[in-house]
Amino acid sequence: MNYEPVIGLEIHAELQTNSKMFCGCPVVDNTTADPNIAVCPVCAGMPGMLPVANQRAIEYGIKVALALGCKINPRSIFARKNYFYPDLPKGYQISQYEEPLARHGIAKIRTSQGEREIRVRRVHLEEDTGKLTHEEEGTLVDLNRAGVPLLEIVSEPDIRSAEEARAYAETLRNILKYLGVNSGNMQKGVMRIEPNVSIRPVGTDEFGTRTEIKNLNSFRALERGIAYEIKRQAEILDSGGQVRQETVGWDEGKQATFIQRSKEGEEDYRYFPEPDLPPLVVADDWVTEIQAGLPELPTAKRNRFQEQYQLNEYNADVLVAEHEIADYFEAVVIATPKVDVKTIANWLTGELFGLMNESGETITTQKVSPAALGELLQVIQEGVINQTTAKSVLVAMFETGQSAAEIVEARSLRQVSDVDQISSLIATVLTENPDSVAAYLGGKEGLINWFFGQVMRAAKGKANPQVVRDELARQLAAHQ
Repeated sequence: MNYEPVIGLEIHAELQTNSKMFCGCPVVDNTTADPNIAVCPVCAGMPGMLPVANQRAIEYGIKVALALGCKINPRSIFARKNYFYPDLPKGYQISQYEEPLARHGIAKIRTSQGEREIRVRRVHLEEDTGKLTHEEEGTLVDLNRAGVPLLEIVSEPDIRSAEEARAYAETLRNILKYLGVNSGNMQKGVMRIEPNVSIRPVGTDEFGTRTEIKNLNSFRALERGIAYEIKRQAEILDSGGQVRQETVGWDEGKQATFIQRSKEGEEDYRYFPEPDLPPLVVADDWVTEIQAGLPELPTAKRNRFQEQYQLNEYNADVLVAEHEIADYFEAVVIATPKVDVKTIANWLTGELFGLMNESGETITTQKVSPAALGELLQVIQEGVINQTTAKSVLVAMFETGQSAAEIVEARSLRQVSDVDQISSLIATVLTENPDSVAAYLGGKEGLINWFFGQVMRAAKGKANPQVVRDELARQLAAHQ
């Protein structure tokens, strides 16, 4: 039987605030900080401690909701979500449920099948849990992360493939990064994805039984986990069985999901309003102020890059994937207005990206400034150096941080355009290779590229390519 996947995503994003959601403890890097150094009686769940909501976290939540086109609720309620686990010191999590921060947004995604809109059901604030480390001797609890502000973004079950799920998650990650509310570093667990997956016969409207894959921290795991669950559920139904509502984990080594527990329903969490926190009332003028301060978001920037700079879809997508790259690109454009924009895009996404990929550097850590890259492209355009030499100059710039002019002068790399000098090199190459000249004159015209390579080698790569080609053609013609 043919089945249609029905997928909804819950995305949990830690907010980049200085302090936790309901106390003054600092937010520390959970991958490098010593365990339990950022813990106080409030986030440790000591009796009698009173939480106070973090205003900056609320502001960040509103930013994200507005970027997704959500309606901000003027009044929202914090609730207690009750469950018992060693990394949850209070025995409950402060979250939002019936009255969240915002509802009803849209995320536009692009896939191989074209553009789609995925509805966002809700955006709400909550606190993160601690972290467990399982060892042979037992389980260790680190509460540094307990109480860190967490934004949960819940989609409607509008997603119909693993590819769409990945595109949706990548879209939201880019928005979070552009807004400056989350680093997007999934390896550090600051963004975790939990897909709810079910299948149903094609052509039917009734939902199937769903499973939830917990705490995925890479797009590859998200795509593969969903694909595996779709296949697993289809095999169960085709064999006459029934899919059970379960929470599963993803085993990267086995490339398979595994059962963690039966799936809880909302009633199992026994939500009720948090008695120690008043309703969160958001003033209209504050929302208006936040709206006015939103940056240009990825979709709008990509469209502008294509229209303003006439970039193709691929280059526009690559350049806006990270806001630091988009900013770098525009800085080069401003620094060198006489250089063709497409040339800038090609050198950035080609040569510079290649060096970054090999070295592990990022656009913000590598040594070639926008002005320095612009200067390199300017000297190419002016004929000071040719394309081949420029690539080696860029490597030196990347390694040393020196400017193109400094490297060109120090290494005597200026392009040779003197016709007499190039003519002499060509004459020598033709004289030393009479058999190849005869073969060329006999019809093997492809040998002209071999001659070109020999001349460039004799010129140590510094000869002006166009001058070489013109003079080479003239001298070969003279041999006929």
